[in-house]
Amino acid sequence: MATGSSSSYSTGIDGTKVSEEICLKFPPKVTSPGLTTMLFETDEHDKLMDYAGIRLHLQMVVIYVLTQSFHRLLKILGLPVFISQVLAGIMLTPMVFRDQDSLINVSEDSVAILGTVGAFGFVFFMFLSGVKMDITLANRSGKKAVFIGFLTVVVPMMFCLATVKLLHPGGDIFKNKSFFLAVSYAGTSFPVIHCLLDELKILNSELGRIGLSAALIGDLVTVGLTMFSILVKTGLEQGRKRVLIHIGLAVLFILIVMFVLRPGMKWIVKRTPEAGRIKEACFYLVVLAFMVSPRFTELFHLHILYGPFILGLAVPDGPPLGSALIEKLEPFVLGLFLPVFAATCGLRFNLSYLKNSNEFADHQAIGAVVALVTKFGVSFVLPRLFKMPTRDCLALAFIMVSKGIVEIGSYSIMHDNRSISEDIFSYMTILIVLVASIVPVFVKRLYDPSRKYLCFQKRTVASSKLDHELRMISCIHVPANVNSIINLLKASCPTKECPIQMDVLHLVKLRGQATPLFITHRNHKKTKSNRSYSDNVVVAFKQFERDYSEGVSVNVFTAVSPPHSMYEDICNLAMNCSTSFIILPFHRRWYTDGSIESEDETVRSLNFDILEKAPCSVGILVEGRRNLRSSNLRDTLSSSNNSPTFNIAVIFLGGRDDWEAIAIGKRISQDESVTLTVIHLKAANNLGMILADTGTDDRTLDNEMLSHIKGSVDSYIEEQVNDGPETSNFLRAVVGNYQLIIVGRRYNSDDPQTSGLQEWCEFQEIGVIGDLLSSPDFIGNYSLLIVQQQQQRTA
Repeated sequence: MATGSSSSYSTGIDGTKVSEEICLKFPPKVTSPGLTTMLFETDEHDKLMDYAGIRLHLQMVVIYVLTQSFHRLLKILGLPVFISQVLAGIMLTPMVFRDQDSLINVSEDSVAILGTVGAFGFVFFMFLSGVKMDITLANRSGKKAVFIGFLTVVVPMMFCLATVKLLHPGGDIFKNKSFFLAVSYAGTSFPVIHCLLDELKILNSELGRIGLSAALIGDLVTVGLTMFSILVKTGLEQGRKRVLIHIGLAVLFILIVMFVLRPGMKWIVKRTPEAGRIKEACFYLVVLAFMVSPRFTELFHLHILYGPFILGLAVPDGPPLGSALIEKLEPFVLGLFLPVFAATCGLRFNLSYLKNSNEFADHQAIGAVVALVTKFGVSFVLPRLFKMPTRDCLALAFIMVSKGIVEIGSYSIMHDNRSISEDIFSYMTILIVLVASIVPVFVKRLYDPSRKYLCFQKRTVASSKLDHELRMISCIHVPANVNSIINLLKASCPTKECPIQMDVLHLVKLRGQATPLFITHRNHKKTKSNRSYSDNVVVAFKQFERDYSEGVSVNVFTAVSPPHSMYEDICNLAMNCSTSFIILPFHRRWYTDGSIESEDETVRSLNFDILEKAPCSVGILVEGRRNLRSSNLRDTLSSSNNSPTFNIAVIFLGGRDDWEAIAIGKRISQDESVTLTVIHLKAANNLGMILADTGTDDRTLDNEMLSHIKGSVDSYIEEQVNDGPETSNFLRAVVGNYQLIIVGRRYNSDDPQTSGLQEWCEFQEIGVIGDLLSSPDFIGNYSLLIVQQQQQRTA
């Protein structure tokens, strides 16, 4: 074993030279000979922690265990996982772990190897952030977002510089890096704000869209000012000629990326079949370009993070290339490498540096706080000038001042490069952790997007007059939903006397991009997006509109958003269009033999969100057992053209949801070819009067509605049942006579007619009766529409 040493010199923040001596052992130990060998055969001075591979694995395991332990406690308070990752690193610092033979402090190369792995993850994160970012959003940002994004960087930076200059009048703001640091204090990070909005599930809310647009503008301004400060400092130290060389190389790098690499990636996208997957060779070619981008960045005298980020911006966002990169790399980066990087940032923190902090660091800390407070004030005042509600302005102000992994990563790199001192880094770490802890809690308390869905007007089918236009929204997830919705509309036979205004919303999962989209397809005009997300949906519904030109008016929209916040697009559209009824497809589809054709739990979660928050009535359409070749309802409709009737049944037990079901049934049955049957399941021996949980007013309305219905429907069937099994037996005998069955959801209703069935209810979103009729035990050529009347919610 040989030992060598080398000396190097670096310049500190105050301009003095610092001498460093590094000792290295050769050859380096990476993999151990095995636990048994080390216990019985090796020298007693050989320790397990001397081997880099074992040490790295154990360090990563400890970081993950500490991170998850902290997060289990802190997530109750609403704190993000980033805080837990940084705290895990702080727990492993010499400030806590004082044992020199501990897991982290065995040797200098211990931290170096761990830091290298973490830095690799941070570079990957910046690349993926560039992939998801749509730079064209800057052109589409409204006046409000542009003003907020620009002024929330420039004004705090000026206040910060004025404060530092006042406290430290003798220094040059460029030579002592005050200008550069002021930009970092006042800057805005698009990836951090995007992660915050996504975690709070408000990415495609009204506030989220404003925040995202303002963040993009602010990030561009921050990058521009950062580059300006670096060039000015270079000019002061090395002369104008060197600045021109740096500018030329930077422009050359950008030109190569934009006019060589980006066209190449667009060519790859064009050669990929629509809705197809990118070829593996093309995928790894892009990854290879990313891997070498940091080295090319250094050749062009750019910061090491700018190369991967600019390359990410050049990648066409969305499917197929952008989404493939995100889907394959993001879980690996966010789950494995980025926690290690955040922990290594915490490892650099040490409170002892603050005890001996110099005057310059104290002034910078004060300037950073001034910049933060000013940024909050500007972010609050500007939206108020645009008449935004006070609570929303406060929430937006907290969003714009948010800090996270990008800021602490940048300060860590500056710390390692000796661009900032240890005390400044410690101050900034405390500030970032505090802000990142406070912001999510306050935003969640201040902004609840579902508040605006509290509607005090009746938006139900029951409250709509038959001769007035009924405004509906139908949601489409997959192509099969198109036929289901069109078949239901055909069954309703819309006419000029009984018209329907249908807004079709095609819901697309946000993949490979950060910015949600809402596209309007009107008269086939070009939209803000060049992608053909919904061409087939548009064609199908426009053809249906032409077939029923007198009775139907159709508008088609596309919403590209994260699955957990798709309800925002649906509810916003319902509010803006004064919709009375939303039709949602069920998350599961079956074949005729009872086997499952497809199932999507994200669709089920979305349905729950809509049922809870919708500002109008909601219906879930469960398509009947499908033949392997065609849709049964469509086949039934085709055959119904040769027969005089199309049979619809409404199952009535009582309550508001059942009133809505009858209203829909009556609306559909206006056509002579449709026969409506109301099946009243009545509790035997008047048990329902004693056990039903509906109030006296509802029971009175039930009786009034039934007395009115008996003379206005084609058929009325009243059946007395004692319990759930009797209800099941009766329905099994009659459902085969109908092509469409409408039932109320009746969630949390405890009735004698359904007693004994609740325990077997698999899908709560469609209620007990809906779940019963959709079970494999019921065989019939029918589809189900489960209805929930507009919920009466309070603010």
